[in-house]
Amino acid sequence: MSTITVKSHEQKDAEFEVESFRKDLGPFVAATERTRLPMVFTDAKDVENPIIFANDSFLAMTGYDREELLGKRFSFVMARGVGSGSGSAAAQVDAALGGGSDCTVEIACRRKGGVLFWAAVYISAVHDAAGEVVQRFASFVDLTSHRREEDRLRFMLDELNHRTQNTLATVQAIAAQTFRAVVPRDVIDAFQARILALSKTHGLLGRTNWDAVSLRDTIDQALQPFGLNDRWDGRFSVEGDDLTLQPKTALTLAMMFHELATNATAYGALADGAEGRIVIAWKVEPSAQGGRMRLQWEESGGPPVTPPDRKGFGSRLIEGGLAQELDGEVSLDYRAAGVICEVVMPLNPAMSR
Repeated sequence: MSTITVKSHEQKDAEFEVESFRKDLGPFVAATERTRLPMVFTDAKDVENPIIFANDSFLAMTGYDREELLGKRFSFVMARGVGSGSGSAAAQVDAALGGGSDCTVEIACRRKGGVLFWAAVYISAVHDAAGEVVQRFASFVDLTSHRREEDRLRFMLDELNHRTQNTLATVQAIAAQTFRAVVPRDVIDAFQARILALSKTHGLLGRTNWDAVSLRDTIDQALQPFGLNDRWDGRFSVEGDDLTLQPKTALTLAMMFHELATNATAYGALADGAEGRIVIAWKVEPSAQGGRMRLQWEESGGPPVTPPDRKGFGSRLIEGGLAQELDGEVSLDYRAAGVICEVVMPLNPAMSR
């Protein structure tokens, strides 16, 4: 006896749409069938956006047979709720399928059997001769291997960050043991505080995979030990549109803020008994080279300031080494009303507002 295959109405409708689709866009369909780029088309006239065509490359990528996909919603292959930003990605897909503008987005998908994979998806509209949108076109690029490599590199970077933190902690311990009998305690404390400031900024950079960090986050990290963000202590004011800093710049500025705050604690606006205030403000200025940042640290309300007889480590670090690191100019002004430090540095293209 011959086997009789009973097809659902949805399957019959989908097959009819496919035949109409092939007839209307014959040469284009023939090209998409042969390409190695996974592609699907959906029926834009149906609010459900059912799949009316899937090429062999898409079937190979997902593991489904064509009959299992035709008539299904586009969301059939999506793994919603997976990964950071997945809600936003799904919303972009829904908007594009619902009549919004073209979009390119990374989404999580599932192969037949439930195996997760990531893909970059480009969704666009297909118009008929009258200009009406009749189909939605989606092409896929499998990002699974790329994502796997990103995860591997992220793991290696996390391990490197962890070992760096351990190394800096070891340096602190070695310094304390080595110099304990020959160097005053306050010198050891100052050295350890500098290493700790460096370590905290390394940790901040590690959380962003050493890509870029916010100027405000850098300031927060450097000055929290001195009372910044303490709701009982309003002696700090931070003013300026946020900027992103490259790792080298962030480390350099963090050390500068640490040295300035340490000096202010010992002699200036943050000294015991003083009711001082520190304003940190910056602005972006145009220049022939494409722009520069002018940042100022200004103290007030502390004990009267007198210029030091000799430059200590902090002053030498700020005016010498840090200026060179920033490829800019750094000046210290020991005004009687309070120390002012000004930094002028190039605004490279990676620093965005």
